[in-house]
Amino acid sequence: MEAVLYGKAVHVHGVTDFFSDHVFDCGQAFRWKQGEKGYTAVVDSKVIRASYDTEKQILVLENCSLDDYHGFWRNYFDLDRDYGQVKKDLSSDPVMKEAVAYGWGMRVLNQDPWETLISFIISANNNITRIKGIIDKLSARFGKEIVWEGKSYYSFPTPESLAAADDSALKECGCGYRGRYIKNTADMVARGLVSPYEIRELPYEEAHKEVQKFTGVGDKVADCILLYSMGKAEAFPVDVWVKRVMEYFYIGHPVPIKEIKSIAAKQFGRYAGLAQQYLFYYAREKKIGK
Repeated sequence: MEAVLYGKAVHVHGVTDFFSDHVFDCGQAFRWKQGEKGYTAVVDSKVIRASYDTEKQILVLENCSLDDYHGFWRNYFDLDRDYGQVKKDLSSDPVMKEAVAYGWGMRVLNQDPWETLISFIISANNNITRIKGIIDKLSARFGKEIVWEGKSYYSFPTPESLAAADDSALKECGCGYRGRYIKNTADMVARGLVSPYEIRELPYEEAHKEVQKFTGVGDKVADCILLYSMGKAEAFPVDVWVKRVMEYFYIGHPVPIKEIKSIAAKQFGRYAGLAQQYLFYYAREKKIGK
């Protein structure tokens, strides 16, 4: 891959196994919004617009410098992982071969642990549209304004700002019962009782236990946080869609989530989390088992 600066945009040539809809609309991140010129988001307090030319295999990152790209975005988009090899390895399984072909442009983003922690606390028993709306409201109310191309965007709130938030304000943002979870978790992080950044450095099993110390984080949410922001590719989040597809194709009858995760670990090994992404997208779009 070669990154070239054109004005205030970086063009990354030779990006393969990437398709914007698969990356940004697969349920792993909630701040990317599709527009006429690509997908735009606030990430790490920066506004970025990303678009991808499938034919030329060029990823275009607007409002980005070469230093930004090499120092942040290259890792964020997981561009150093060989997804062609990942898909080849997973495709020895006939079910995965079909799922991979369906979501061929999927990549797991390396997101900020703090933002991902709160985002997936909000995600519990929620749908993607509503999750995005709540995060937008929280950011507009408790984040910092960033103006780009004449439009206002907002950074994700800091732990301190959410820890100090009034219950009524969180309710007005649509958090509901999750407002208490958000406030308690933010307070834990703000006071340094538990750090999502330190958890990121732990091995999977230990990290999985530690992240559940945060209020509102159970087994599935913990795996989402570990997969999407802590580099734990073996994490296998099991939601209703993944449970259905695993039982439908691999098991044949309902089983506990713990057993599903055990089967996935044996079936997919170190790529379990990546396999989950392909399976989730495939199952949700095709409505497998519904």
